[in-house]
Amino acid sequence: MTRLSTRLARAALLLIAPLILAGCGYNAIPTQQIAAQSAWAEVQNQYQRRSDLIPNLVNTVKGYAAQEKSTLVEVTEARASATQVKVDASTITNPAQFQAYQQAQDKLSGVLGRLMMIQEKYPDLKSNENFMALQSQLEGTENRIAIARRDYNQAVQTYNTTLVTFPQVLWAKSLHADAKPMQLFTASASAQSAPTVSFDTTPPPAPSGTAAPAALPPGAAPGSPPPPASK
Repeated sequence: MTRLSTRLARAALLLIAPLILAGCGYNAIPTQQIAAQSAWAEVQNQYQRRSDLIPNLVNTVKGYAAQEKSTLVEVTEARASATQVKVDASTITNPAQFQAYQQAQDKLSGVLGRLMMIQEKYPDLKSNENFMALQSQLEGTENRIAIARRDYNQAVQTYNTTLVTFPQVLWAKSLHADAKPMQLFTASASAQSAPTVSFDTTPPPAPSGTAAPAALPPGAAPGSPPPPASK
């Protein structure tokens, strides 16, 4: 009878233990960690999608606006820099690596914006079907990047909060001691500063100490000597 009772007690403990652990938050940390890592993978996926679009976009613009060489070179170099930043699952807990990745992607976003503005100067480019299709894909990808970053930040915020709140903090300091806070995406410096818009077309004033040029008499050509003073 004693052996049977012991076996039943052990079986009951095996059944109840997972419920006890779940109820006290033991599983919250790994569950939210996986969710944040999945959101991070989606951010990388959307940035890669954007990177894949850029070569065709640059080649299309080059065919209509080859004289915009400096902007085309900037985009190509920014894309190369962004793809050279190596990231993996550990990047989100490494502040230096995460910041380098974000800065490279934000720089690429900036030069891409300048590239898209070129179309205003070239009507033929604006009407090119290939360019319009690439532009539409790029705009859609930028929207997906924004959504992926938002979802990632939300997942990370939940995870980071769990690490420091009771009772999960007890597990974070014991059985989940390897769990580290994750980094959040922040707005770029350009996004935080308001754009400067000026409609002032007044020419700049002459330097101080410089006399304004005298008005020419009717019919006088610029550069001709002034008329003699009347006596």
